[in-house]
Amino acid sequence: MTATHDVTNQPPPLAPYDASDDAALLEGLRREGAGWAEEGIRRLGRRAGSAEAQEWGELANRHEPVLRTHDRYGHRVDEVDFHPSWHHLMRVAVAEGLAGAPWAEDRPGAHVARTAGGLVWGHTEAGHGCPTSMTYAAVPVLRREPELAKLYEPLLTSREYDPGLRVPARKRGLLAGMGMTEKQGGSDVRTNTTTATPTAEEGVFTLRGHKWFTSAPMCDVFLVLAQAPGGLSCFLVPRVLPDGTRNAFRVQRLKDKLGNRSNASSEPEFDGTVAWRVGPEGQGVKTIIEMVNCTRLDCVMASATLMRKTLVEAGHHARHRTAFGAALADQPLMRNVLADLALESEAATTLALRLAGAADRAGRGDDAERAFRRIATAVGKYWVTKRGPAFTAEALECLGGNGYVEESGMPRHYREAPLLSIWEGSGNVNALDVLRALGREPATAEALFGELALARGADARLDAAVTRLKDALTEASEAGARRLVELMALTLQASLLVRHAPPAVADAFCASRLGGDWGHAFGTLPATADVGAVLGRALGVRD
Repeated sequence: MTATHDVTNQPPPLAPYDASDDAALLEGLRREGAGWAEEGIRRLGRRAGSAEAQEWGELANRHEPVLRTHDRYGHRVDEVDFHPSWHHLMRVAVAEGLAGAPWAEDRPGAHVARTAGGLVWGHTEAGHGCPTSMTYAAVPVLRREPELAKLYEPLLTSREYDPGLRVPARKRGLLAGMGMTEKQGGSDVRTNTTTATPTAEEGVFTLRGHKWFTSAPMCDVFLVLAQAPGGLSCFLVPRVLPDGTRNAFRVQRLKDKLGNRSNASSEPEFDGTVAWRVGPEGQGVKTIIEMVNCTRLDCVMASATLMRKTLVEAGHHARHRTAFGAALADQPLMRNVLADLALESEAATTLALRLAGAADRAGRGDDAERAFRRIATAVGKYWVTKRGPAFTAEALECLGGNGYVEESGMPRHYREAPLLSIWEGSGNVNALDVLRALGREPATAEALFGELALARGADARLDAAVTRLKDALTEASEAGARRLVELMALTLQASLLVRHAPPAVADAFCASRLGGDWGHAFGTLPATADVGAVLGRALGVRD
């Protein structure tokens, strides 16, 4: 039998590849105080790009989690079953310190190293980053109750992945989730209707209510918000009580989501659910906001990871695919598109690592970095996650019809991108949070402009943008919040690139994003942009 055709002009599989082969990432790692972690990040990057790990990501999303509300005898169990690939991904993530481990390390740069680890291990798949992120974010909140922290923190910061619902104190490691939103309010958590009734034991309550979005219901403990007699308060809810009985945590259903399908998101019902108060009664939002600050950083990290992953996929395809007599990577218009994407990716990665550095130094008592972190994390969360969907759509288009096919993996990345601008507050929520910070905490504006001043005089377009930003602050309004935060983000990214990136990268970014020499889609860089230098740095593509 004669074959009908030979397969030609198709790129080979990308894997194995090195997910840490990213100059912007490695330079940022060193600059932000975690150069000591570089060897481990490089090792993790090679593992992330291995054929085995890439297959784990694909299988974890193909075989989605399944809810089991009852066992065969009719007992309520509320467990979620996962494909083995999910557990493989989780085991590596926890062992590599991507969950709570940095809080247990008395070492400068520990939080930067974790962010860099997420930037490379996230090349596998995004869903399992949810429980690791929430576990990371739960630790500083729990420290508001020293007795609870004494019991749970050593297990939340463990590097051992120990799945299954058992008495927390008997496990080798724990995962944490959170439940804030409810049907009637969403981000407006102050309208929550879940009630918390005090018991005879100090600090112990019983909860009754229904949460609307509680991701990772297989976690061991959850931080939730509920209305106590003194107002909205924060509580710790374990899935299994100290005596070994199951707490009332009835999972009504798993969400059928657009993306992030490897990760279970649920609607749990509380009815007589035992909970321990965390922080003062009536100060639930103030208590849990530290968790939100941590998870917002992870949204920036995950968006930057998705950008880099899809850029690598697009670059690989362009190097190995020919059209009209030349490799795509050699054709001027495709080079412009890839270079434009590379600029966006480097700006996102650089900002993510700068935010991680601020978080690390703020935790060590640096007040200026604390103020910078407060405003810059909300700015970064708004802008980087907003850029993600457009970026992944353009990267997918670089593969043409091949990218639209599920087997390429690009549709999975495209479906993932919108989540990161929604989770932990939509664009409007974060833009308004920036206005709130400016109004209530004047030190945040001082910290932001102090950061921008470090690049003063290096680029006239950046200097002009900073002046526009100062003028815009005098007319700040709720209706114009998005324009204001966008300008903040672009000037902040530009200032970082001007100070730390090669001149070709900084010049092209400032010309396009600040100088107005840009279109309305990726691939519209000006003729003055040194596309070859940008592509050489980002993808190893030379002239």
